[in-house]
Amino acid sequence: MASCPRERQEQWEIAYLAEWAARSAYSRGRARPEPPDPVRTAFQRDRDRILHSKAFRRLKHKTQVFIDPEEDHFRTRLTHTLEVAQIARTIARALRLNEDLTEAIALAHDLGHPPFGHAGEEALDAAYREFVPHASFRHDVQSLRVVDLLERRTGEILLDDPDQSQSPPGGLNLTWEVRDGIAYHSKGRKDLSEDAAHRASTLEGKVVRIADRVAYINHDIDDAIRAGVLRRSDLPREQLESLGHTHSERIATMVIDIVTYSEGKPIVEMSPPIAACTDQLKDFLFERVYWNAATGNQDLRKAQHVIRALFHLYMEQPERMTGDVSLRELPVEERAQRVCDYIAGMTDRYAVACFDRHFVPKSMRAARFP
Repeated sequence: MASCPRERQEQWEIAYLAEWAARSAYSRGRARPEPPDPVRTAFQRDRDRILHSKAFRRLKHKTQVFIDPEEDHFRTRLTHTLEVAQIARTIARALRLNEDLTEAIALAHDLGHPPFGHAGEEALDAAYREFVPHASFRHDVQSLRVVDLLERRTGEILLDDPDQSQSPPGGLNLTWEVRDGIAYHSKGRKDLSEDAAHRASTLEGKVVRIADRVAYINHDIDDAIRAGVLRRSDLPREQLESLGHTHSERIATMVIDIVTYSEGKPIVEMSPPIAACTDQLKDFLFERVYWNAATGNQDLRKAQHVIRALFHLYMEQPERMTGDVSLRELPVEERAQRVCDYIAGMTDRYAVACFDRHFVPKSMRAARFP
């Protein structure tokens, strides 16, 4: 007999969810064991930790595709994340998968994205490699680093320990299943059918992986038209005939197809015809939109210059990040990792403010911002 709400929820999952769904009672656990919560399951606790993290809040000021949009209706990294979570939850619920696990993965999947979208990611990767040639920056790896090391749970700072020498380790201490979903959500430019070896171990992780593509393909078309980068007449007619002529029609077609094709099976996939159309629409966006965003290549290059300039400055004078002069004594690889973490955590506007503070004379800043 269940004695608390968490146990009742765990029993409901065991009785109701599909046989191949993840169940919170059978989670592979956390790196640091914790006593169970009387109300929330392990996956619900993970979702709440992510939602209350500072890294999640910063997503509202990080670029999705269009840098520093003047119009309020362009997507940001935060609104993209919320759209992914909504689509993923719809699919998970329809397939009787674990909706709480799905939502936790979706909310955390882009926490490691740097400022200025994919242009910023490319610039940060290149700057990092200048100092550590064998290294690389990838937002999916950084997202896992954020939840494992860089974030600190609310309330974990000890008020009676001023130097924090006794503070708990960093990171959100998430369950293995959420961490696995974060680590394997990214597809890059690959088609949906490619790279099967690098997919999440749970079906819930696979739901987020495919929901991410459904979300960005459709909202990036919407934003590109709004920005004047595309006209509706530019969109490939053959794909629109199969998927739909409006934003909502295309999302509905993709989601219904995923549910219909996957229902009753231990898979989360589109049918081959719809997957092919989706991949073709993705290729169209890569060619026409992602490196020709609304403000044009000139602003993309400026944004990348901000990333490179800050990286070089902080490598030479790392104390400008935190005030800690001892950072200069770190080996190059460790210092570069610290710089990478610091810049990746910036919002667009904070990166610009740092560049302005470090590289623009005070008199010029005063003239611009009286």
